[in-house]
Amino acid sequence: MAALPFVNNQGVRIHYETVGSGSALVLHHGTFGSGADWADVGYVDALKEDHHLILLDSRGHGESDKPHDPAAYGLAHRTSDVLAVLDDLSIREADYFGYSLGGWIGFGLAKHAPHRFNSFILGAAHPYAEDMQPFRDYMPRSPEAVPTMVDQVFGSRITPTMRSRLLANDLKALRALTQDRESNADVLPSMTMPCLLFVGELDPRLAKVKECVSELPNATFFTLPESDHIGALLRSDVVIPHIKAFLSKVRR
Repeated sequence: MAALPFVNNQGVRIHYETVGSGSALVLHHGTFGSGADWADVGYVDALKEDHHLILLDSRGHGESDKPHDPAAYGLAHRTSDVLAVLDDLSIREADYFGYSLGGWIGFGLAKHAPHRFNSFILGAAHPYAEDMQPFRDYMPRSPEAVPTMVDQVFGSRITPTMRSRLLANDLKALRALTQDRESNADVLPSMTMPCLLFVGELDPRLAKVKECVSELPNATFFTLPESDHIGALLRSDVVIPHIKAFLSKVRR
């Protein structure tokens, strides 16, 4: 996996990596994560033969800059980060795969830059207003408590390298970026491009994701039994075949 330079987006450096060849596919992780997680969970090896994968570190995560000002994490800033990476790579159009936070950003991209994306794969995310207090509750106040939190929330389901990256997170940045979300649901009728949505059946967002699917003009949907918010993404053995089948139809 070849590291590329940071792109500077209005004073915030966004780190990204690319791997593979073929049609461009952006992979955007969720809160607490980073672009490197996609390799640990198996998505990179499974998709790199057919796609030019763009793995970015969202602002506040990984090797990207981590502002402590909540104003730095509005949806407009986040969508512009993705577009800045695509511009840096001279990519005019791509497919997009975002999970959780990455899925929420995907709805923002569909609203503000639909001409840049052929399709959207959105996991465990919806565009409706949401109280993010349950996510803030996961975040300890002191760095010393982070290992306990990581072990309680993620347990043995993640690789040692993923655990190391989670432990390196900036708590002040995570608290700054985990804000209550305003509704962006007015985008749904205009999302006529192919969309694939999925969610774990034990995920608290299940009902809202189903509601979102019912409002999309061109959506495919599946659920993962016995999977919670974190577990659904980790079931790459189930998710990847759906992604491959979906993207093959988009290409045709």
